[in-house]
Amino acid sequence: MDVFSDMVCPWCRIGKKNLSDALDEIKNRLGVDIAVNFRAFQLDPSVPPEGVPFMHHMKRMGSPERVRSLLQRVTEIGESIGLKFRYDLVTVMPNTLLAHRVGALLSPCRRAEWVDAVMTAYFEEGHDIGHLQVLLQLAERLGLDGGNIAQRLAAGDGLIDIEHDYDEAVRMGITGAPFFVINNETIISGAYPASGFVEVFEKIIMAGT
Repeated sequence: MDVFSDMVCPWCRIGKKNLSDALDEIKNRLGVDIAVNFRAFQLDPSVPPEGVPFMHHMKRMGSPERVRSLLQRVTEIGESIGLKFRYDLVTVMPNTLLAHRVGALLSPCRRAEWVDAVMTAYFEEGHDIGHLQVLLQLAERLGLDGGNIAQRLAAGDGLIDIEHDYDEAVRMGITGAPFFVINNETIISGAYPASGFVEVFEKIIMAGT
């Protein structure tokens, strides 16, 4: 299963949590492990490397009142599934290319941990996840070698992988995130509920038995 997502996308975080809950249920009830590969997608690759002020960037979503309403809705939906969104701490809309490149250096299992860590740092702690030193500190929290990661990033590692993900997203017509591809054929977009994922997985598993 492939998941195209961006670390600054709140619906990607909500969708990831719903997917994780569904995977746990499938594992507990049917004893089936479903492999997940998180792939890179940028909602706005035009954001400069240094980022832009968050509320200024959000102006494109409408009036300040509309933006506040949207953020409140995200916060309430997050709370309903056990996620915190602290928009009072978020001041920067970062460019997530570096964060995606770090993820590209990791195994799929560790990449899932990385995505969680980066999203938590951004949405709950307000860190600028476009900043190299912030990312290296997060990597070391996960027991990764920050020095090695810095060297590999400086050497350009991860760029080809990210470009491949972008090309694949274009080929599949992906214009938003999150975007879930199961068995290269079943496609789900948006912050799908956990119960919906479970239903889809059950149908696929039963069809294969």
